[in-house]
Amino acid sequence: TVTGDDPVTTELGATYTDEGATASDASGEVSVVTTGEVDTDTVGEYTLTYTATDASGNEGTATRTVNVVDTTSPVFTSSSTFTVDENVTAIGTVTATDLSTMTFTIGATTGPATRGNRAQSQLQITSDGVLSFDIAPDYDLQETDTVVKDEFGNKLTETYSGYETGATMDFTATVTVTDASDNTATQDITVQVRDVGGYDDDVGTGTGTGTGTATTTLGQGTDTD
Repeated sequence: TVTGDDPVTTELGATYTDEGATASDASGEVSVVTTGEVDTDTVGEYTLTYTATDASGNEGTATRTVNVVDTTSPVFTSSSTFTVDENVTAIGTVTATDLSTMTFTIGATTGPATRGNRAQSQLQITSDGVLSFDIAPDYDLQETDTVVKDEFGNKLTETYSGYETGATMDFTATVTVTDASDNTATQDITVQVRDVGGYDDDVGTGTGTGTGTATTTLGQGTDTD
């Protein structure tokens, strides 16, 4: 007689202790031997066989099915916030822990409005969790929110307040990690992009404020008689 449940279910990675089986016979003492193994590190169906033998060598058998299942979702181990400089695509790696293999995917990107016709930067992720931008974000292309005026109140230019406050250019998206048993977990990722060089460090826009100096040395000649 199998002792306990049949079939029985145990979680991946757990310790399984079998309850065994019992047998009786009119001849007296009966020995019960269990064969088969349960690998709790691998999802699957396992069979344990119990063989009872009496003093006369007569045998009887019974079996138990043990199902090893994975119902535990992965757990994120990396921060939900990444901080990078502008004009780079590389961000970092999103990590999670699970007893089986995992795959990462990412949803739509939400980011600040930008000027011009250039496509907006989108977050992307590899199946291994490597996070990056498809296009390097340019801090200087954000929509302006501050008007600079002269002492008479006349408008001089428009700029972005983040140059003064140090505010970052933030992009967000939801990352999903899925394990081999289709258990999932999600994390809302924020990528903070820092300004480098102030307004406007991008000489390609033609509005840069960089300065430079040059030195010219005039040749000198000496006449000798």
